Amino acid sequence: MNRVKQYRQTAGFSQAKLAEQVGVARQTINLIENDKYNPSLDLCIRLAKTLQTDLNALFWEGEVDEEVE
Repeated sequence: MNRVKQYRQTAGFSQAKLAEQVGVARQTINLIENDKYNPSLDLCIRLAKTLQTDLNALFWEGEVDEEVE
């Protein structure tokens, strides 16, 4: 399970717009969101940067701890 769809929707991106921003087809974003495609590390990094989060927040299957300052 990943949180790409959740972060994409929060950021206000359509699948097509996110795909355009990271340089893949819209279908690729759909497959990632539905856990039918494992993206490369490079694509994971581009997704995280575009969605303004980190890799753990998008792809870690456990609980994501918030950093305390």
